[in-house]
Amino acid sequence: MKMITALARLGFVLILELSIISAMANDLPHDVITDLAPNGRLRAAINFGNPVLAQRDPATGAPRGVTVELALELGRRLGVPVDFVPFDAAGKVVDALKTGAWDVAFLAIDPVRAAEIDFTAPYVVIEGTYLVRANSPLQSVDEVDREGVRIAAGQASAYELYLTRALKHAKLIRAPSSAAAIESFLRDQLDALAGVRQPLVEFAKAHPDLRVMSGRFMAIEQAMGTPKGRTVGASYLREFVETMKASGFVANALAQTGQVDATVAP
Repeated sequence: MKMITALARLGFVLILELSIISAMANDLPHDVITDLAPNGRLRAAINFGNPVLAQRDPATGAPRGVTVELALELGRRLGVPVDFVPFDAAGKVVDALKTGAWDVAFLAIDPVRAAEIDFTAPYVVIEGTYLVRANSPLQSVDEVDREGVRIAAGQASAYELYLTRALKHAKLIRAPSSAAAIESFLRDQLDALAGVRQPLVEFAKAHPDLRVMSGRFMAIEQAMGTPKGRTVGASYLREFVETMKASGFVANALAQTGQVDATVAP
């Protein structure tokens, strides 16, 4: 009898949750759903190249992280299933626009990308900095932009796009991905590796002959985006991100995967 009662309660809760989700979706303007999920499913681009935002569960391989949680919550509010579209580099996410592979993405705001993508305000801010050898004469980020200095960077990453505009003297050595940039830095004895602070710090822990510079050359503003032309959907995404920040959802999602050093955007 107790088991039957428990199952009945569980069934009631599931029905209630489905009713709430359906009501939330019905309250939305129809254009929001057709803009963000034109095929009846929300295709969310997930970039595993940035471990602050997305990771694979070591036991199951399932995607997890703040971007995964945001995508699932957005799908819940729209009342549609979520399909994750995985990538290993941000540049590949942007390239996939040409084939219409995704409906929403999680990328750093950049003027080059903004020509094709409508961005929200940032939900997380992370730092772009340099990894150098422990005995490198370079001591601060300001010293890196010198003649003869070679910097490895992942092609079309937010920091590569920024450094392409900002560097006056140093030379960028571009690699297809952040992982390939690490290989290039080590193999070719380059002077510095540009990247996101958290994964650089983790890499340096396993390589005592390397160090991460204090300070940053840029603040990387991570936002949600949707392809240009989805005006109603883009407007809804902006409201959604602000709600997720204010409610503590973003902070909780970061904490659950140990990304306590990432800063929730104001």
